[in-house]
Amino acid sequence: MSHITDSDHEQLRAEFDRHLDVGLHHGAQLAVYVNGELVVDFAGGMTGPDGKETTPETRHLIFSCTKPYAGVGLHQLIEDGEADYDDPVVEYWPEFADPGTQKADITIRHVLSHTAGIPYGEFDDKAEKWSDWDAVVQAMEDIEPVFEPGEQPAYHTFNYGWLVGELIHRLSGQPVEEYVAENVFDPLGMEQSSIGLAANEDDDVATLTGFEVFDRCRDPGEGLGIPASESAAAFNDDAVRRAVVPAATGIGTARDMARFYASMANGGALDGTRLLEETTVAEATRTHAETDSDGTLSRPARYGLGFWTGGLANDMFGSLSRERMFGHAGLGSIFGWGDPELNVGFAYVTNGIREESWEHAARVAGMSDAVRLALLE
Repeated sequence: MSHITDSDHEQLRAEFDRHLDVGLHHGAQLAVYVNGELVVDFAGGMTGPDGKETTPETRHLIFSCTKPYAGVGLHQLIEDGEADYDDPVVEYWPEFADPGTQKADITIRHVLSHTAGIPYGEFDDKAEKWSDWDAVVQAMEDIEPVFEPGEQPAYHTFNYGWLVGELIHRLSGQPVEEYVAENVFDPLGMEQSSIGLAANEDDDVATLTGFEVFDRCRDPGEGLGIPASESAAAFNDDAVRRAVVPAATGIGTARDMARFYASMANGGALDGTRLLEETTVAEATRTHAETDSDGTLSRPARYGLGFWTGGLANDMFGSLSRERMFGHAGLGSIFGWGDPELNVGFAYVTNGIREESWEHAARVAGMSDAVRLALLE
């Protein structure tokens, strides 16, 4: 049975602190569950340039690590018989596409595996409208495919969340943030997690800092290509933090995220609470789409249904990860994964955005490696 010894625990803490000591970011959290128990729960650094000390309870903006939370909500509704993976989106959202068009062929499976062919559009840049769900729905109805549905895996940076969110709304009758809170966060005891900050909540979320790109060997030409300082400024904005963006404005802690992945790694259940059936978890966390050059990120990618899968040289699951591992990254800072073979849930959360094609991946993979080495001895 996998476990972490006291000496491993000390060494992991030293590795975690080293990242902070050399200034890779201002503040961070690392949480690891093994066999359903929280065995690592580190926090350190500051909540921002002029902030307080980061604790395990400090809430952070988790960017795209929100995507699996919303995805599980949709998986639950499919499990309940409200829809099937291969149903066209228009079956539940008739205004989404005109009959007979290429866009009308987009299925729920396409949406969850980033193969819907509508990875980006003008709405991505209209942050002032993200808090208006009617505008979101209209934008998704207006958008035209960039790729033929089902053909080219291309990361749907924002549109994944808009599409999954409105499907949850159509199938459940509830706004996505309410549905996910009631059916994912609350049952699992993820007490500090939400999609967007509620109107009546104080903004106690750690301040994001964008580090400038360091001199390096070469620019790999991968990733979203947005300067870290711009991302930090955009997502430090109070209105953006309060917007319901199911692909980007999740709020939470490493402890909550590791708990989520512990549940998924354990076949969908933790501490007597079942989020999904084992067969659904197996379907969601196997590879459904794979490419040597993602249509958005310009690098190799593997997608499950709402999750990324491991085993690629450029991923963050560890240097020699396996395809059975699954998880998701958040912009330039954040990563969570589950390993069903080791029954591990891992989450690393920071408030410092680094250049995301290499610096981010290298430091997260290093932390993933450290945890996996401790477990495999």
